[in-house]
Amino acid sequence: MIFAPVRLGETSLNAEAVAADKKSCKRFGPCGVGKEALFLNSYFIDRRYYVAFSSVRRVFKRVAMSQGGFSGQGVFGAIPYLVVQYDGGKEKQCTFKREEDVDAMLAYIGEVHPEIPTLSVGGEQRLEQKAKEEAARYLSELTSDAQSAKEELEKAQKFLSGYPELTEQLSKAARAKRVNQHTNPAYRWVALAIVLAGAAALVYGIISWRNGGDFGMYFALFGFAAIFFFSGAHVLPTAKNNKKAVARAWEEAQANLAHVLPDDFPLPARYAHPVVLTRMIRILREGRAQSADEALEVLKSDLKALNADVQVSQEEYDEVVAIKSMFLLSDYQ
Repeated sequence: MIFAPVRLGETSLNAEAVAADKKSCKRFGPCGVGKEALFLNSYFIDRRYYVAFSSVRRVFKRVAMSQGGFSGQGVFGAIPYLVVQYDGGKEKQCTFKREEDVDAMLAYIGEVHPEIPTLSVGGEQRLEQKAKEEAARYLSELTSDAQSAKEELEKAQKFLSGYPELTEQLSKAARAKRVNQHTNPAYRWVALAIVLAGAAALVYGIISWRNGGDFGMYFALFGFAAIFFFSGAHVLPTAKNNKKAVARAWEEAQANLAHVLPDDFPLPARYAHPVVLTRMIRILREGRAQSADEALEVLKSDLKALNADVQVSQEEYDEVVAIKSMFLLSDYQ
């Protein structure tokens, strides 16, 4: 192996065992989870280090803004990190490109090593405080009708947990169709013009270079071509990004779920998503509804009231993003 993983922590593993574990580890972005150790990246090399699970004390996500992110100037983004704490309070921070890779890795660690905390100490304290605040919102005892409806929705929620791909497909298809509906058609013509201009610049740059033209101009033309292509291509209509395609994907997502839902399922296929059920159960526990049908109507009212002027927590924002497009497309029917 050209770059054998470097040990972090006090526990050392056999070199051959480490090499085999690294090769077979489940990869998440630049890191990985093996049977014996976590594999962590260096600045340039993926899975450059390893920490034996016996040394790991805590693994959690940290998200930071890039420098100047709160200045309101320029384009800045959140930087996700995976933080691994091991022997004696030592810490290794790994930079990821995609936050969802960090989330997936933490979820997997929690599944295969439930004894390892996957929240920071501060995160655990905030979660405990949030649980107390949420518990205070709920009734200590539900009516028999509300309790029966709650159990019905919990049963439906458990059923949907067996079809995560279908529910995610439903959410994505709804968001894609909603975005397509609200994209100005003129933007597509502008994007097409930009891409054609980029293609022309690219061709001219190649011809100029082959005829002995200015080398700097060659690079400039190629640079402009790249900018034109990458700035224009994401809004161009493609085989999957056009009105008919996104409408078909939305219908297919509903049909796929309708095919597996039992006849007595408490929601129509267009709303069959775990977040919808979670929020309906929450409504019942708060005493704002006494039946599943009433809870659904209250949920629709809650979603209607949420707009760009309403400030919500990150958790609620994620929930709303996942489901609101479904209700908008169906006009809350």
